[in-house]
Amino acid sequence: MSFLAIVFSLLLEQARPFKTGNRFHTAIHIWVGWVRHNFDAGAKGHSWWPWWVAVAVPALVTFLIHWVLISTLGWPFALVWSLAVLYATVGVRQFSHHFTTIRDALVSGDESLARLIFAQWQQVDASQLAKQEIVRHLIEQSVIAAHRHVFGVISFYSILAALGLGPAGAVIYRMTEYVTMVWKNQKKSSIDWTHDDTSLENNAKKAWEKIDWLPARMTAFSFAVVGNFEDAVDSWRNSAHQFENINDGVVLAATSGAINIRLGGQALHHLNDLPYDENKHEETTFYGRPADFSHMSGLVGLVWRTVVMWVVLLALLTLAKLLG
Repeated sequence: MSFLAIVFSLLLEQARPFKTGNRFHTAIHIWVGWVRHNFDAGAKGHSWWPWWVAVAVPALVTFLIHWVLISTLGWPFALVWSLAVLYATVGVRQFSHHFTTIRDALVSGDESLARLIFAQWQQVDASQLAKQEIVRHLIEQSVIAAHRHVFGVISFYSILAALGLGPAGAVIYRMTEYVTMVWKNQKKSSIDWTHDDTSLENNAKKAWEKIDWLPARMTAFSFAVVGNFEDAVDSWRNSAHQFENINDGVVLAATSGAINIRLGGQALHHLNDLPYDENKHEETTFYGRPADFSHMSGLVGLVWRTVVMWVVLLALLTLAKLLG
């Protein structure tokens, strides 16, 4: 059932992708903001409560609906429910249009438009980025988006579905990442909260790092299998720790080796408002060729080969379960 839900959700998302600002995502945004406003009392001892409410309640509701459907109406209705949840949480098209638009702008020679679109997508100042840096950052952010919107969701969903929790894993994964992002942005926007405690954001970040630990390594290993395995593993082992977020570092390091591209560097720190060290060279982060247009097509091929690999693997596991 997990295999069918994943396949049909990917096909449906390609045919009818969620539009920006849709009602579902708006409702989730309102829910996360409401939880923080009503459950964040400011005491460090209670700072985990908002996270549990924001993430666990939707996941629990998702599991209960799955359990009721499979207990009363049977697996076909539970399959439809899993398909609906995955359709809302998995999305290649939720980020691929940014990649395509920026790539087309670069191909047409309009670097200013490419910088503008990238800046709007990542909410950073990209006005000083050179053309090669635009390509590199586009690849980096697209890789992270592919992991968080596709492979991370599928892997966490598959693991928890195998344990009998239905599509709750997809909700836990996406809500954990979304809560971390929203609460961080709310803090930056200086919304008038009743206190200025950072423990809530720190706890959300810690929870995201723990939940993404295994999916990030599954994505990295998948990239290594469908790409240059030896270089991907070598880059993963030697370079992943150089990123502030180790899970993102694992995925990017494996990508670097898989398609032989130089990723990371001080410019990435600069874009994320981290200290910039002019004495360090960007070339020392990952090994590989400097980013160029060929790497963009290489990335597209890497992502789709990984999707196919996951689908085939899940199909084989499903077949083995049926025959066993």
